[in-house]
Amino acid sequence: MERSTAVEQPGGRQVMLTEHSAGAIIFRKDRGKIWYLLLEYRPDYWGLSKGNIEKGETVEVTARREVQEETGLTDLELVRDFKEKAQYIYSRQGEKVFKTVTFLLAKTETKDIKISWEHAGFVWLPYEKAIEKITYPSDKKLLQQAQEFLVSHS
Repeated sequence: MERSTAVEQPGGRQVMLTEHSAGAIIFRKDRGKIWYLLLEYRPDYWGLSKGNIEKGETVEVTARREVQEETGLTDLELVRDFKEKAQYIYSRQGEKVFKTVTFLLAKTETKDIKISWEHAGFVWLPYEKAIEKITYPSDKKLLQQAQEFLVSHS
């Protein structure tokens, strides 16, 4: 797994660990409307599909693998020219971790989802409802960027 890389300051003092992940903003079109897939990680957390980049994987390979593992989707069409990053700090076992997640935009024709054990549920929502339901500001920003991209490229 490509994670737990230490960030050092001059003098060799460790500041925090870093972690690199990849994910996808998954959408489908139905009756002229764009629907986004949100995953329920726990009752108070709705977000996007993502996971750690494993050794030797590219962002694209990781995004496809994670989406398949988390949703069962295999028919993803990655949208060219869309790649956005989210960065944040979280705590893992008492240590601060600086995480960078690269998100791709992925279209599917499949409506039926088979969620993994990692999730409690899923929902397909139009943008206006998805932007309200998604939990974290960084995910809201990604969803907004995806919507703007799709509207301007349609």
